[in-house]
Parts: sequence; structure tokens; C-alpha cells
Amino acid sequence: MRVAVALAVFLSACGGSAPQLPDPKLPPRVIDLTHTLDAKTISWPTSPSSFRRENLSYGRTPGGFFYTAGRFEGVEHAGTHLDAPVHFLEGGATVEKLPVERFGGPAVVIDISARAAKDTDTLVTPRDLDDFERKHGRIQPGTIVLLRTGWASRWPDRKRYMGDDTPGDATHLHFPGLGPDAARALVERQIAAVGIDTASIDHGPSHDFATHQVLAAAGVPIFENVASLADLPPRGALVVALPMKIGAGSGAPLRIVAYLPAP
Repeated sequence: MRVAVALAVFLSACGGSAPQLPDPKLPPRVIDLTHTLDAKTISWPTSPSSFRRENLSYGRTPGGFFYTAGRFEGVEHAGTHLDAPVHFLEGGATVEKLPVERFGGPAVVIDISARAAKDTDTLVTPRDLDDFERKHGRIQPGTIVLLRTGWASRWPDRKRYMGDDTPGDATHLHFPGLGPDAARALVERQIAAVGIDTASIDHGPSHDFATHQVLAAAGVPIFENVASLADLPPRGALVVALPMKIGAGSGAPLRIVAYLPAP
């Protein structure tokens, strides 16, 4: 009950045309949309490292109680993470400058997984957005748009997920993405953020990252490597996606969860 009330308060502050909030008398279903950060975490091929954690202490202390603590290191754009506008826009907002209202709200899931299974480099197009709206209603301002390609099922197999596993080489990648024309259409709809279950919002063969540039110029946060979108309906989920608040960051690890009404 406390979770539902807190969620309602946060999402009401985020604005937008939200669906009915979960009944505070019933616990909502919570779905984790985040890949675990560990030694298998996938990062961009040209990144110098991925993610590493080690124990600094582990075991019984002289006082007789158990104690453990560790340290970790990694890159901003690994695993499930946020792309801030500055990632592709000089002078764009860094992670800590993004309004927290962008990180919560009603979500829609646009599913192109059937087409992506046949065409690994396919793009979400304006027609996909129009088809979704004909079936499920208008994408309202303040919506978090999640794009399901089916690629999360390939995690953490780097070669299947990225299309190529050559170290240091990002010129032979293959996975679906969001086309720049569709990105412009989402900007026109005044969405809060957009996420995808692949390594980049631009598809694998992109070399100019036009979609990143469109979204960055409009100040739209991007969530990449999102997990478990198959568990969400086209409409009805409320999403909270909170990044690590890294000063001057171009990106950050992201913990993203979805709340659905109790069955």
C-alpha cells in the first residue's frame, strides 16, 4: 500500500495524461526492466571496459559480526542505461541537469518484434506510430515510449545481441532501432522519454546516429538496453526510470521498473 501511494504521488508530480493510478489498497505488480550489472554486461564495442565489481571486505570482523563492502568500475553507457542529451549535443543537458519529471509517467509499448525477427536492421517508422495509435489511442504528451524489438532475449550473448563481437570495432553491428523520422514524430508528441531493448536507439548499421541527434536536440532522454518489455501491455503501465545522478555525465546506469494494476 505504501508503494502504491508513493508511486501515485511521484507520478502525479510528473504531469502528462496518466492512466488511472494503481488502487492504493492493492499492491501493484512490479516488473523490473533492468539487466543486472555484472561481468557479462554488454557495453559499446569501442568502450575501454564494461563493468567490474570486487570485494574490499568480506567476512567476520574482530567484533564477531559479518561485514562486506566493495567497489565497482564501469562506463556510463553499459547495461541498462540513460543517454543524456549531451551525449550527442554540444552544450546539451548532462545527467544531473535533467528534470526528474522526465523519469516517471505512463508508458506505451510499441512492438515490432515480429518484423525484427526477419529483419535485424529494421527501424521503427512513423507508420508504426500511426498503426499503434489507431489500435491503442493517441500517444499523449508526457508519455514514456518503450520500443520492443525482442532483442532482450539475446542478452547477454554479445554476438547475437550486437550482431558482431569484434573487440573495438563498431562498424559491423546489426540490431533494430528507431528511425530519425519516427524520432521527430515522437518529439512532436512531446513525449517524456524513449527506451528500447537494444544497445542503441539508432540501429546497428548507423554511422551518423541521426536519431540520437534528433532526440538530443529536443532534450529527450533515451533509455537503452531495456529488459523484459514482453511482460508489459501496449498501454496501462506506469514506469519509473531513475539514473545514477552523475555530475557532468553523458549517461548513467539506470534502474527502470514498471508498475501494473494488481490482477
